[in-house]
Amino acid sequence: MIATAETLAPERAQAIDVLRQRFGDRLATGHAIREQHGKGESYHPPALPDAVVFAHTTEEVQEVVQLCARHKIPVIPFGTGTSLEGHVQALEGGISIDVSQMNAVLEVNAEDLDVRVQAGVTRKQLNEHLRDTGLFFPIDPGADASLGGMTATRASGTNAVRYGTMRENVLSLTVVTADGRIINTARRSRKSSAGYDLTRLFVGSEGTLGVITEVSLRVYGIPEAISSAVCQFPSLEAAVETVILTIQSGVPVARIELLDDVQMGACIDFSKLEGYERQPTLFFEFHGSETGVGEQAETVRAIADEFGGAAFQWASKAEDRNRLWQARHDAYYAALSLKPGSKGWASDVCVPISRLAECILETKKELDEMGLLAPLVGHVGDGNFHLSYLVDRDDPVELAKTKEHNERMVARALAMGGTCTGEHGVGYSKIHYLQQEHGEALALMRSIKTALDPDNIMNPGKIVRL
Repeated sequence: MIATAETLAPERAQAIDVLRQRFGDRLATGHAIREQHGKGESYHPPALPDAVVFAHTTEEVQEVVQLCARHKIPVIPFGTGTSLEGHVQALEGGISIDVSQMNAVLEVNAEDLDVRVQAGVTRKQLNEHLRDTGLFFPIDPGADASLGGMTATRASGTNAVRYGTMRENVLSLTVVTADGRIINTARRSRKSSAGYDLTRLFVGSEGTLGVITEVSLRVYGIPEAISSAVCQFPSLEAAVETVILTIQSGVPVARIELLDDVQMGACIDFSKLEGYERQPTLFFEFHGSETGVGEQAETVRAIADEFGGAAFQWASKAEDRNRLWQARHDAYYAALSLKPGSKGWASDVCVPISRLAECILETKKELDEMGLLAPLVGHVGDGNFHLSYLVDRDDPVELAKTKEHNERMVARALAMGGTCTGEHGVGYSKIHYLQQEHGEALALMRSIKTALDPDNIMNPGKIVRL
C-alpha cells in the first residue's frame, strides 16, 4: 500500500506537516521521489519512505532527526542511491534524509594531505576539485557514490590493494546521533590515544547509529607515473595464482582486477574493446616513480609468464587508461546485456588471499552445475570477488537456484575464514549471515545499537535485528 495523508499514522502525518512548513519544497511526498529513495541499485523490491527531506546543512539534519526522535519515526540516510544490499529501503517507512545537496568541499589542507567535505560530495567531484592541487582521493568503488555513503558502507574498490579502504582513509566525522546531538568523532591530528575510536564505530554503520554529515579524509599526491596493463590467461586458476604470487611477493600494485571469460566477453562487446580474447583476464595498474613503475611491471610480467599469461597490453596514456578502467567499471551493465530482460543480483565475498583460487574455482564449478549465468569480477588483490547473477524474476525456479548458490558461496567463504561481504555491506539482505560470521560479537553489536539508538529509529532493520 502506498502511504498517503489518509493512511499515515496521525503522529507521522503531523510530523510531515511540521517538516513541510520548515522545508517547503525541499520536503517531498510524491510517489516517484519516494520510490526513488526507497531502492538502491539492487534486486531488492522498493520500500518507500513516508517523505523525503533534502537537507543542506548539519543543523538541518539535526532538526529532522530531533523531530523524528520525539515521534519515534524512522530515519533513513540517502546519498546517491548506489547501494546493493538494501541499505536505503525504508522497511518501516519514515523520513529519508537526502544529503545529495550537501555537496560542498569545506577544506583542503594540502600541507597535511587531508580534506573535509559534506557527506553529499561524490568521489569524482572531490577529485575534480583536487586536480589543480596535485592531490587525489584514491578509493574507487566504481559508482560515483557520495563520500558519506561510502563511509557508511565502509566502501573500497579497485585501489584498495595499495591505498586501503574507507576504514583506513577516514580521519574524522561529523555525525547527528539518534537523539539529535551533533558530534565530532576526532580532531585533525593523525594520531590520538584519547578515548574510544568513535570514527571507526561509525565507518560501516550503514546509518544505523547516526547520520554522517561531514567527512574528513586522507588524500594523496598524484603519482609521478601511472601505467595500466592487461594480461590474459589460459585458465581462471592461472590468473588467480598470478595474483596470489604477486601479492605474496610484496609488489605494491595499485590495482589488480580479475574478469572471468564470461565477463570479459561481455565487456569486449559492451565497451567495444579491441584486441582482446574471451579469456580470464587481469587488469593491472602501477603507481609510483618512472623507475618504480617499471620495476613493478617487470616483476608482475615475469610472474604472469610463469602461469602462461599472454603478452601485456599497455595503456600509459591517460585517455587509454580511462577507457580501460571505464570498461571495468561498466562490467555490471555489460553483464546485463548477456541476458536481455534479466535483472542483476550482485553479491560479493572476501577470503584470505591463500584461499582465493579454491573459493573462486568451487564457486564457478557450482554455477555450471546449477545452470546459472553469473559473470565474475574481483578486486582480487585483497581476496574479494563479485558475482552478478542474471535472473529472471518471474522464474521462481531460477530465483531459488540463485539464492541457493549465493548461500553456498557465502558459507564457503566463511568456512575459509572470510566474510559474507567484502565491500557491499550488510543492509538487510545479508543480515542473516552475521551470527555465523561474528558469533557472540553480534550480541555486543546489538548492545551498541540499543545504547546509541534505544528507540531503533536509525535505519531500522539493517545490520542487526533488535
